Amino acid sequence: MSGREDIEQLLVQLPHQEEIRPEGGEVSFGTAWEIRAFALAVAAHQNGQYDWPDFQHALSTAIRTWEDAGTKEPWRYYDRWLEALESLLASTGTLDPSEVDDRAHVVLTTPRDASHHRARLEPVAVDAARV
Repeated sequence: MSGREDIEQLLVQLPHQEEIRPEGGEVSFGTAWEIRAFALAVAAHQNGQYDWPDFQHALSTAIRTWEDAGTKEPWRYYDRWLEALESLLASTGTLDPSEVDDRAHVVLTTPRDASHHRARLEPVAVDAARV
């Protein structure tokens, strides 16, 4: 399987939002991107991109850096998770940080209604399914 197929398979196996409730009743993932960040970290580990203890160390470092910064930014666990994943993949050469920054800039500067987020009055053409 390719890395993309591994990630897709992992995402398919993850529970839906309403099913993600540990014993205490708290939701483990607040948004879809958090599930994707989790899945990417697991898939990269399973693909041999890094050892899990290295990810744990990167995560604890990201948390400590956030704590030491004394920021007024609200605490969000998966923000630190994503920081850890990005820094670890960058340190292994798997990920080019400038590409992440460029892609993030495109996503953040694209107006919300630039594509599918608004109603369209034009008719929609659908091709027959390909077998």
